[in-house]
Order: sequence, then C-alpha cells, then structure tokens
Amino acid sequence: MEHLQQSFTVQYNFNVFFTTALFSVENDLLSSFLSLLNPAKTVKKIFFVVDDGVANAHPELKKQIKNYFSKHHQTQLVQDILVIPGGEAVKNEAKYLDVVLEAVNTHGIDRHSYIAAIGGGALLDMVGYAATIAHRGIRHIRIPTTVLSQNDSGVGVKNGINFFNKKNFLGTFSPPVAVFNDCSFLNTLSDRDWRSGIAEALKIALIKDAEFFDWLEANAKPMVERNMEAMNYQIWKCAKLHMEHIKSGDPFESGSSRPLDFGHWSAHKLEYLSNFEVKHGEAVAMGIALDTVYSNLSGRLSWADSQRVLKLIQALGFELTHRLLQVNEGDSPILDGLEEFREHLGGELTVTLLTGLGSAEEVHKMDSEIIKEAAKFLNQQATRKATS
Repeated sequence: MEHLQQSFTVQYNFNVFFTTALFSVENDLLSSFLSLLNPAKTVKKIFFVVDDGVANAHPELKKQIKNYFSKHHQTQLVQDILVIPGGEAVKNEAKYLDVVLEAVNTHGIDRHSYIAAIGGGALLDMVGYAATIAHRGIRHIRIPTTVLSQNDSGVGVKNGINFFNKKNFLGTFSPPVAVFNDCSFLNTLSDRDWRSGIAEALKIALIKDAEFFDWLEANAKPMVERNMEAMNYQIWKCAKLHMEHIKSGDPFESGSSRPLDFGHWSAHKLEYLSNFEVKHGEAVAMGIALDTVYSNLSGRLSWADSQRVLKLIQALGFELTHRLLQVNEGDSPILDGLEEFREHLGGELTVTLLTGLGSAEEVHKMDSEIIKEAAKFLNQQATRKATS
C-alpha cells in the first residue's frame, strides 16, 4: 500500500493600526500600507463596502474616500462605494452577501485587489466572508467603527453569516491583511453602542489579565462618561490581548477550545431569542454574569471575586440578566444554547469558567441545576438593585 504525506506552514502577517481621521488627505497611513503591500507597482483596485449607519452618521465619508484616492492614486478606487445595512440583519439575510459578490464580479475585483469594509462587527463578518469565498480569497481590509469591533471582532480571524437560525453557521477563518482602528468613528456612537463593546474587554480581562480587570474597575466611570483617552487605551489593550491569543493559541480552532468565547454560549442564544433586540455586547455582559455566578456556585471562584465582577458589570451600565435567561424547566430555551455551542465547536462541549480574576479553566459539562440556580440568583440581585 502506497502512502504520501506532506505538511506545510502558511505565514500570515496581521497588522492593526490605530489612527484618527483615516481618510484625511494629510494622513498617508492607508496609502503607504497599500503601497508596501504592492511592491510591483501595478495598479490594484480597492472596493469599499460601508455600513449605512456609518454613512448616515458621517455624510461626508464617501466624498472623503474619493478625495483621498484622488490624491493617493497608487491604488485605483472603485467609484461605486456600496452602502448596505449594518447590524445583525446583514448576516441574517443572504441577499446582502449576494450583493457584495455581484459587485466583485461587476467591478473585476481580482485576488490581488482589495475589499475594504467600514462598519460594525456584523458587516465586517459578512464582507470578510464574501472576500474569502470570492476567487478563493481577495485581500480584505477591516475598518471597524464601533467599540465592539475595534477591540474584539475586528481584530479576529473569523468571518461568517448566520444560517438555519444559528449564529455564524457559515463562515471561514481568514485574517484580514490589515485593520485600521480610527477613533473618530466612535464619536457618533449612541451611548448604548459606546458601552456595548466594553463587555468584550471585561471578558478578556477575566480570563487573561487580572491587572487589566483592576484597570477596568478603576476606569469604569470615565469610560461610561465617554472619556476618549480611557476608551482608546481599553481598545488598544483589548486588541493586544486578542492578538497575543491568536498567535499563541489555536487561531483556526482545530480543537474544541474557545476561551475567547467566555460567557458566549448563553449570549449567542439570548441574541436569537430576543430577535436581536439585545445587542451582542449586552448579551455577552449577561452571559459573563451567568458564567461567573456558575463558577462561584460550582466551587471554582470565590464569592468576593464573583461580586466584584457583578458590580463592575453594573457599574458599566449593563443589566445582569434577562427574562429569557431564566431556567424554569429542564428544556428551557436558553439551555439549547449549550448544544448549539457544542455543535459549533465541532467536538465535545468546551466552556470556559473562572478560577480567579484573570484565570480560567475549561469544562466539558455544565449542570443544568446550577445554571438554574445561577440564573435565579442573578434575577434576585437585579431585582434588589432595581428596587433599591
């Protein structure tokens, strides 16, 4: 019997830049990067897809992009800048994916050209998926415009859309060639969207970095009050921790371990059960609260540490729980999230639980009675706060 075997390594260079006013003609960061990526000096195209919420909040954006590339013309701008809805709808309805793919075909965007997405995490996910399946991979640039996408999803390696009523059922692992975090986009966020992304910073601090958790406690008030200096540090630190994990861990998730999804098994299900009325960051905050209390009740985390986490969640302006997170019977809808999470992992159930502030462990089974007790406790604590 004959047998051939070969192994190979593919190197990825992943750049995350932090700037202000990316499309100011005086800011040559983007044009310099594109020139470095194209040493042959043959003219390549760049095609922009923009979240309509961003376009409405920044009505001069399309004009700014066109002015920028009229001066920095080493890369040819596709003048038809595509504006489509953002939010989870763009991942739920395949027609938006089709629109992007049709534009790639119409404008002749080849594998060495660029698709640049400007928007929140949902739009980045969908456009990134389109970029990786068109021509088996077109260079993708992310320009995240929310706190959530600048410190978490925008600096990851995942792309996808929702299908069969399951979050990210279709997707790929493929890093963008670059991420450009422009803090000026954050100025127009609603208070709710400004706050929402901080939940992902809390998540990574709890599982990776106790000192960062302390910093979040100390700076909760400035961040909620929209202090840009505090928010910029939070975004930089969160992005740094995410990128360090990508390098040292299992970036394409060949195993079943997903520590960066701490608090997410219930968060993903809550988003669907609420028809996405609960934003991702809000759901993650509640998921973190649930798994924190579970960690305490299961003997892993001290009472004092669990209370610090819950107090910080509330100090950041998040709710601790939601009526859809309550477990009344063994077949409560939220418990379906565990099986869906296991299925999405592609192997055995692996859930991250806290053993301390900044330390965690993985478990492969969760006790529905303890989940029920944790949900009941959070409901009681939230009720006490509401009536105090």
